[in-house]
Amino acid sequence: MTRNLVVLTGAGISAESGVPTFRANDGLWMGHRVEDVATPEAFARDAALVQDFYNRRRRQLAEVEPNAAHLALAELAARWEGSFLLVTQNVDDLHDRAHAQIPPAPGFELIHMHGELLKARCVRTGRVETCASDLAPEGTLRPHIVWFGETPLQMERIEAALEGCDLFLSIGTSGAVYPAAGFVRQARRAGARTVEINLEPSAGASLFDEGVYGPASRAVPDFVGRL
Repeated sequence: MTRNLVVLTGAGISAESGVPTFRANDGLWMGHRVEDVATPEAFARDAALVQDFYNRRRRQLAEVEPNAAHLALAELAARWEGSFLLVTQNVDDLHDRAHAQIPPAPGFELIHMHGELLKARCVRTGRVETCASDLAPEGTLRPHIVWFGETPLQMERIEAALEGCDLFLSIGTSGAVYPAAGFVRQARRAGARTVEINLEPSAGASLFDEGVYGPASRAVPDFVGRL
């Protein structure tokens, strides 16, 4: 009996809501090189540029809404009788809003492994606080975002869930960024059934027992309906 579910989501689930994906075909992220806006070194070198980049991304959240894929996972979480860990690589709040609309069952947990746009962290104390407004370059707050060279959040909790999961779903992710790209291997070692739901096969598609391909707003509700 399938009781323990782990779901990993990436940029592909939010793209249909209008959230820009991580990199465009030209290798740029909203017009910037990743090295200029998504590393601790970039923040130390040009805090104004980095803050402006994330301030603009934060403002964009007011222009987007959860789509059918987010809502389908929220409906699944409301009905799931067991442990359900949703791990997202996305820093938007679309999963949070979907679960606010459809409250989950007690066994549900959501982890933003790469941080959240609507939170800020003090560079001196490490204290994290809610932040819906712009951050100034001269202050002590930085975006609560995991940059390249930094460790994703709550990895021990995620790995423990993978070791005990019965079903692992990977939704809208390229399978190219670690450590998330390695989650399917951990789930397979635990004996879990593994399913990829993506616009097209990812770099790690051969590692999954099943592949479901198409737009997330259609493929995720269809799969959840079958599940």
